[in-house]
Amino acid sequence: MSSDPPSEHHSPPEPRSVAARRLHELLRDEREEHPKPEEDEPEEERDGESCSRAPSPPPPPPPPHCHSDSGLETLGDIALSTGGRSSGPGLCDSLFSWLWRRTVRRGPLVDPARDNYRTMTRLYSSMSPAADSVNLSTQTHGAVFNLEYSPDGSVLTVACEQTEVLLFDPVSSRHIKTLVEAHEDCVNNIRFLDNRLFATCSDDTTIALWDLRKLNSKVCSLHGHASWVKNIEYDTHTRLLVTSGFDGNVITWDTNRFTEDGCPHKKFFHTRYLMRMRLTPDCSKMLISTSSGYLLILHDLDLTQSLEVGSYRILRARRAPLSTGSSSSSRTAGSRHGNDSKSHPHREGLSPRNSLEVLTPEIPGERDRGNCITSLQLHPKGWATLLRCSSNMDDQEWTCVYEFQEGAPPRPPVSPRCSLRLTHYIEEANVGRGYIKELCFSPDGRLICSPYGYGVRLLAFDERCAELVDCMPVRTALLHEVRSIYSHSDVVLTSKFSPTHCQLASGCLSGRVALYQPHF
Repeated sequence: MSSDPPSEHHSPPEPRSVAARRLHELLRDEREEHPKPEEDEPEEERDGESCSRAPSPPPPPPPPHCHSDSGLETLGDIALSTGGRSSGPGLCDSLFSWLWRRTVRRGPLVDPARDNYRTMTRLYSSMSPAADSVNLSTQTHGAVFNLEYSPDGSVLTVACEQTEVLLFDPVSSRHIKTLVEAHEDCVNNIRFLDNRLFATCSDDTTIALWDLRKLNSKVCSLHGHASWVKNIEYDTHTRLLVTSGFDGNVITWDTNRFTEDGCPHKKFFHTRYLMRMRLTPDCSKMLISTSSGYLLILHDLDLTQSLEVGSYRILRARRAPLSTGSSSSSRTAGSRHGNDSKSHPHREGLSPRNSLEVLTPEIPGERDRGNCITSLQLHPKGWATLLRCSSNMDDQEWTCVYEFQEGAPPRPPVSPRCSLRLTHYIEEANVGRGYIKELCFSPDGRLICSPYGYGVRLLAFDERCAELVDCMPVRTALLHEVRSIYSHSDVVLTSKFSPTHCQLASGCLSGRVALYQPHF
């Protein structure tokens, strides 16, 4: 400690623990980037300043365990013991109390969302494999094909190659249950309907419904596909389960009327070479990727109507390459069209329900169209679609982001034309040929996790991990690599962000599941 007398500008001592030192540096950087407002700032914007209010009681002295090595948990306890306020400048600041103060702090220069996300970005940048990651034996369950968290983040489910479904507590990594022989063949996908009900699909052509409160047996089995069932979606508005398989069929299942024998279903759509099917978050569109390189979009979606083969000629919009025009102009135009159509709901030119658009996505470095689209995901806010594409020769792979251009208002009644634009891309490691690599968005949509060889990469739209709408490039740009993490001994096939915790999971071909958490 310095022998100089303490002064007003004397910096606080450096924390002694690794966690506290990391947090101290983070808080110091934030204070340097966002200095306090000038003294002539209006008092109503400085409601936290003690100079314009009655003097508050002095803060309690720092707890004796402030300098311990217990990490973030100790700092969190300090925040609770001080009522969410800092008991000292920097040293005993809790990350969570600091986030809370930034949310309610005064001043026009403070953007709580920006500061909070910047902090979360730094946390994600420090992601490392957890010491208690789930190690699973390959002797029983085989490769990991899919990972899915429950909506409240309390359960992590694992879809396995050898007919099993595994359930874990993602916080403690504790094994909860193994659904032995959940299916008669590979389990491909898991989808939660709510916090307790979830569905699984398999190469045995069936879909199974499960209840977390009674895992000894299935709620029911659903039969209707003629080939491998590859993915499941759920329309929260109509409570319809939507499945797709390699038989080319998209089938809807009415879960409002399910029994032990199944539930009513009907074939909604059919196309050749179907790979993946997704619904946008507002369920206004359905996207279908194909192994022949086409991307199909059903606009103004109505799942209660079945699309007959004879109606395709009427619904087909046109085959067109993806537009490379300006994003801002297209968004503005989409908004104008949306408002105009509301004023004239019966005018000529309105799109029918389930109008079909057929696109051939632009692939970086490939002028030949018709590349295979193996993986398909949607932005959590419905702003973009995320594709994993491979070349015709299967010697290159890319992760590509395509922005929806019809405007911000959901479900625009006017049928869009060329409604996607390639905005960002990055080339991937072309390993594990023949296997589909499932990528994902973070819950806030600012980060992408992409399987990359024997590990995963965290990707962002720019170096600040900004929102997509805040960093839209005029021309196609490269995705920014935030961090690469290599923790597997085999090719990673799937990844998933927790919806509630700062946590990430990945699964590989040899059957290991790795959990990643911030490392201080």
